[in-house]
Amino acid sequence: MAGGVKVFFDGGCRPGGMEWAVVIRGEAIVACDLGAGTSMEAEWLALLAALRLVRERRIADAVLLGDAAAVIAQARGEVRCPPAYREHLDTFHALGGAHLRLRYLRRAQNLAGIALDALRR
Repeated sequence: MAGGVKVFFDGGCRPGGMEWAVVIRGEAIVACDLGAGTSMEAEWLALLAALRLVRERRIADAVLLGDAAAVIAQARGEVRCPPAYREHLDTFHALGGAHLRLRYLRRAQNLAGIALDALRR
């Protein structure tokens, strides 16, 4: 994977609610207690947070990296997005996400997932 600022994202769902983490250039940004939801919704929220942070920081060449294969496939248009998450997909497109590189990586390589794990300890 050559070039581009690596932006790691991960979402999670615990009894206290959904949460997400994004890691950009070594900085972890975390949001907790986001209300009730599903693991997939938390992953979508993490992806959208990563995309918004890329836009806010004016990063022209970013690679979004996450371990939620289903969400990544939905965002890429490789599989149908369930109606419950269609609003998230629409937001992804409205924010220009389709123009960025979006890649799957294993959980053990996801710095955002590691940040969430550290938060839970």
